[in-house]
Amino acid sequence: MTFWQFYLLEINVTALLLCAVDKACARKNVWRVPETTLLLSAALGGSGGLLLGMLVLRHKTRHKQFVMGVPALLIVQLALLYICK
Repeated sequence: MTFWQFYLLEINVTALLLCAVDKACARKNVWRVPETTLLLSAALGGSGGLLLGMLVLRHKTRHKQFVMGVPALLIVQLALLYICK
């Protein structure tokens, strides 16, 4: 496994876990993961993991910046992977 493959795996798992933690905290009405942190994890390459978390956990699906932004980031990141390959 190359460094970049490992990085992408880790950042996507991290984004998914951040989404799960935020959802659990929302249910308990306690401290939440900041939206900036969630979006930053997506921007750093974890858009697939965050999108998966949004769909599976049904989390942040009413927020326009997530519903529009995360899939857009994923498309851009996939295009960059294709171009740079």
